[in-house]
Amino acid sequence: MKLSRKNGLRATAIGALAVSGALVLTACGSDDNTSAPNGDKTSAAASNVKCDGAKGQLLAAGSSAQKNAMDVWVKNFQAACSGVEINYQAIGSGGGITKFNQGQVAFAGSDSALKDDEVAESQKICKGGKGVNLPMVGGPVAIGYKLDGVDNLVLDASTIAKIFDNKITKWNDPAIAKLNPGAKLPDSTIQAFHRSDESGTTQNLGKYLSTAAAADWKHDPKSKSWPAQGGQAANGSSGVATAVKDAEGSIGYFELSYAAANKISTVSINTGAATPVAATSENASKAIAAAKIKGTGSDLALSLDYATKAEGAYPIVLVTYEIACDKGNKAETLPTLKAFLNYTVSEEGQKVLSEAGYAPLPAEIATKVREIVPTLS
Repeated sequence: MKLSRKNGLRATAIGALAVSGALVLTACGSDDNTSAPNGDKTSAAASNVKCDGAKGQLLAAGSSAQKNAMDVWVKNFQAACSGVEINYQAIGSGGGITKFNQGQVAFAGSDSALKDDEVAESQKICKGGKGVNLPMVGGPVAIGYKLDGVDNLVLDASTIAKIFDNKITKWNDPAIAKLNPGAKLPDSTIQAFHRSDESGTTQNLGKYLSTAAAADWKHDPKSKSWPAQGGQAANGSSGVATAVKDAEGSIGYFELSYAAANKISTVSINTGAATPVAATSENASKAIAAAKIKGTGSDLALSLDYATKAEGAYPIVLVTYEIACDKGNKAETLPTLKAFLNYTVSEEGQKVLSEAGYAPLPAEIATKVREIVPTLS
């Protein structure tokens, strides 16, 4: 188990780094995205993109959780659609929704569905319509850590809650030791890192802890801002990942792709199933597949089961939504918006998610999104 888990993380890391390297090369001025040697995957993916009148610049902002997926999508779409620029700012879910409701971006990425007051606010921008939640990216929220000599740390919801709530402060705490028999846990202080910005990732972690460890996590599960006392803050998923990577004895939360790219060890969760569940795209997909649609009409907000005890189902998951107007989109950007979202939810667009450390949408949900995107007006 230990060997295969490390190899899996290493393989995902190599894939994420390869994507990152490709993006850097593109940014350095290579305009030829269709004739790369050795069968560049971007070429194959771009050949299946339907531009459908896409033109000019499309501005978007929000979730940093989906940034690595968005980078790949944008590269493929721009390679296929000449003259189109998709500008996505990974500023956090809260910031993205604010920009969307101020009419500054065509769509926002958010790791949590719009609240009722945010939907009401969107009606001022979406003339004759409202903002709707379109699921697009799934994946595990990994609990990453750096602890020399401990390669396969197991925690449960209660210990995670107490660590992030500053109630467990030492790595050799009896609660951690009980879950990790035989591990050489040091008598050192835990450095817990959390997001400084409003984040759907924070909210999803809070929902998990409030559901699976209700007795130990008394904070508002709907809060996108970090609700607990203590710990250290960093901006964005990339900031938290960097902080954990650089600090011995640290722990933090971020999407699996950030753990893979930074070669950060991740916690396996004791859910009550027969064996602890590792943070993998496959295991997250098992949990997301059980999600129920709670939205109505064109809104596809999901209800996730954070308390799952199904074998191999990783419980700390998030789904990132692309939030757009169902009606009242700006005429000049509507064709590009629809073409881009049609690509991201297509079979080709979803296929690249696994390669980037994410979980593709379950088929039933993806089908519904594919039906709705063409109706945006």
